Amino acid sequence: MRLRVHDVSVKLGGVPILRDASLAAEAGEVVGLVGPNGSGKSTLLRTVYRSLRPDSGGIRLGGHDVWAWPARTAARQIAAVLQDDTTPATMTVAEVVELGRTPHHGLFDRNGPGDRAVVREAMSRAGVLALAGRRFGSLSGGERQRAQLARALAQEPCLLILDEPTNHLDIKARFELLDLVRDLGTTTLAVMHELDLAARVCDSLVVLHGGRVAAAGPVLEALTPQVLRRVFGVHARAARDPDGIIRITYAARPLAGDRLTPQR
Repeated sequence: MRLRVHDVSVKLGGVPILRDASLAAEAGEVVGLVGPNGSGKSTLLRTVYRSLRPDSGGIRLGGHDVWAWPARTAARQIAAVLQDDTTPATMTVAEVVELGRTPHHGLFDRNGPGDRAVVREAMSRAGVLALAGRRFGSLSGGERQRAQLARALAQEPCLLILDEPTNHLDIKARFELLDLVRDLGTTTLAVMHELDLAARVCDSLVVLHGGRVAAAGPVLEALTPQVLRRVFGVHARAARDPDGIIRITYAARPLAGDRLTPQR
């Protein structure tokens, strides 16, 4: 489903955090939000999954204003996998994934055969079916991320939100998770901390700097040498290798775009 964010602005404590931020994600695309720390990435993400109401601007999913939906409707359409997870360690993986069916039921409804089939399929797609009986607290970081992704898939969302999904994962777990996200075919908006991984997995990027969109578009159009130096402060270039993978190459010397003045 198509996502459109139009001129979103946010102030926190009277301080502007986002200024007229816009982005677009077509159905099935993976769009990455990248930028230095404090650039507004997570704030923009929060406005999309309705954790933070913007002061101005609009967010539409499939042509519908997401902030006009009742909370339950929004939860059926948008699923988020966040860093500040509060899942009880004593829950089993199956119980965690079953939480994804909550928006589809009334207060006293229980999961039926159809729900159980959806949960099983979600665990299978996320590669955690064999872990169904394990306690969440006993899982590795990569396994926890997969379990949370399975919970999100059980919601059957039109839009998947990921907040630094590879944070604290080892390199193998990172690639496994990103390959899974690529293969889902679900419209995805993800905050990505590592540019190299963002360049590999995303169809397009939105580069934030100082609360504004500094560049947006396909990876090679968004990560020009000028943007990499101006926004990230490094000498680098992005290019597509013969194998089709976009890679970022950093200059040998100097690495930083602006050298620090020595202290006296």
